[in-house]
Amino acid sequence: MKRNTISNKFLSFVVCIGLLVITFNLYQLHLMRCQHTEKYYNARYGGSNGTSEKRMKKPPVVWIHGNKKGILHHVKIVFEKLGFAVSSGERDWDVLWAFDNPFIGSMSKLMTQLEPHQRVNHFPGTGYITNEARLLSLKMDSLPKTFRIPKDEERLLQYANEYPDTKWVRKNTANGEMKIIALNDLEFVPEGYIVQEFVDKPFLIEGRKFDIGVYTVLTSLSPLRVYTINDEHGVRFCPNTYHPFDPLDLDKYVMKDNYTPIWQIQPFEDYFDNKKFSIKESFNRYMISQGKNVSKMWSDIHEIIRDVYLRQQPQMMAAGSKFNSQRNYFELHRFDFILDDQMNVYLMGVKYSPKLSSGNFKDNIRLEQHIIYNALRVSRVASMIDNHFHNSDDDTNNMISADRDVMVYFDWCSDCHQCQIIKCMLCKQCLNSQKLAEIKDAYLEHYNRGGCKRIFPPELNQTEAQKWTPETDFYELWKYNDENKFIYVWFIGMCRKDVTFCI
Repeated sequence: MKRNTISNKFLSFVVCIGLLVITFNLYQLHLMRCQHTEKYYNARYGGSNGTSEKRMKKPPVVWIHGNKKGILHHVKIVFEKLGFAVSSGERDWDVLWAFDNPFIGSMSKLMTQLEPHQRVNHFPGTGYITNEARLLSLKMDSLPKTFRIPKDEERLLQYANEYPDTKWVRKNTANGEMKIIALNDLEFVPEGYIVQEFVDKPFLIEGRKFDIGVYTVLTSLSPLRVYTINDEHGVRFCPNTYHPFDPLDLDKYVMKDNYTPIWQIQPFEDYFDNKKFSIKESFNRYMISQGKNVSKMWSDIHEIIRDVYLRQQPQMMAAGSKFNSQRNYFELHRFDFILDDQMNVYLMGVKYSPKLSSGNFKDNIRLEQHIIYNALRVSRVASMIDNHFHNSDDDTNNMISADRDVMVYFDWCSDCHQCQIIKCMLCKQCLNSQKLAEIKDAYLEHYNRGGCKRIFPPELNQTEAQKWTPETDFYELWKYNDENKFIYVWFIGMCRKDVTFCI
């Protein structure tokens, strides 16, 4: 019995020693791991003092302003998925996403004090595109005839006498609300409203009127660079069928928040639900099945978008002249179009801060987050470089876009001495730092564009680009200002050597 007790005590002693040895070894492994991690962070981030946590790069910060009732909910989600810290304050931010115009009111002074790395999701002056009265004042065939009351009342009555069967709508320029009116009701049109020709023979699907929402991204104002989010668009249907027409029933002809989504319209159910086509491709497949030329339709839409930006560019540049730089900004817009029964395209308006909050439709979550992500990607707010807002260096910059990557027209630049002529203006010896930065921005946008398509400069054909010279000028570059001509010529040069830059 005594011998067993001694044996048990000895065994317990051995077990304790073993546990101590194991514990010591685990501690040593943990210490080695910590030392390895310490060396890793020193090598990657530099420095030798303090904890590795302090030396780690801080995540970029987005300030989301105006998130009333969760209208910017998906914006917040996308930024968080991209690794941003979300802030609600005015200090120490890298990106500002504001729902309202930051260039007026309490934020306007802040917009004059931007650091070079900070990005803002609006350009100064884009009200020239999104303000309905200013937009509809443009003389474009794609815009329904529009008159401001009382200023244009005489012109309106003259036009109405020439076209007596025309229907008219009273439209609120602030929110797009509209209602069909009789001309003898003009005296009741209040300030801030316009009278617009009503497209009374719209293209109908399953008896319903619809509109097409095309999202665009403005990445540079001067020189102009514009993209559409080309792999997806919105399509909204009126809740009620168009016929028999009743002007008092707005749900027959006005798109509101209670619209019917495309997946609830019978012809699209198979494309969208079963075949998993996008909204855009579901719409395309149906239109093609009806014998419609969707290629021409999209070409017309892109031409209208391009025309609007080009026409309003001078006014936007003037509005932004008091701000330090035009390189701090990017902007997401939505252009709303309808079709008539002859497939003619009409622009109905441009949204300043398009709603991206899904509303009543969960199936819109993917659409809206996809749009936000692609807008951030093509504008290079979303980057594969960790916190590129603060931590770029020459080696990193050259890795992603070196001077030699953006050089063009090698045959002309081999012997070029007159920088004022078109053939020489893109040669390295003729490029100042600003011009070089502009074409590097364009280069990086091209490789970050994801589902986006360039609208301006427009699509090119490589065979034509290789034949182009300033003397032939079949691209009619004389129509553009110097800045737009500069970036257009650069894209022609890049298209000559790399076909992906043609589109």
